[in-house]
Amino acid sequence: MFHALADPGRRAMLERLSHGPASVSQLAEPLDMTMSAVVQHIAVLEESGLIRSEKVGRVRTCQMQPGALSKAEEWLNHQRLEWEKRLDRLAEYLKETKDD
Repeated sequence: MFHALADPGRRAMLERLSHGPASVSQLAEPLDMTMSAVVQHIAVLEESGLIRSEKVGRVRTCQMQPGALSKAEEWLNHQRLEWEKRLDRLAEYLKETKDD
């Protein structure tokens, strides 16, 4: 998921999809890349579970998966809490050694 989020083009696609479903051509329109590259980016987003797409006739429509970012958010929150604990211990240690 973090690999999928690392690319600015894919983040731009997700930003567009946060406003509702869009066709591949609508996602490609503001981006400076080939349609082939857009399709590859969409595949990465689908593999990560962030979006899903559906083809009806000749049009492939993409939409965000509800709650897909919650796994990343949980991991980030866990990391934040762990680092806060470590920094609190460091602050306490520095306070103790300063008083000596």
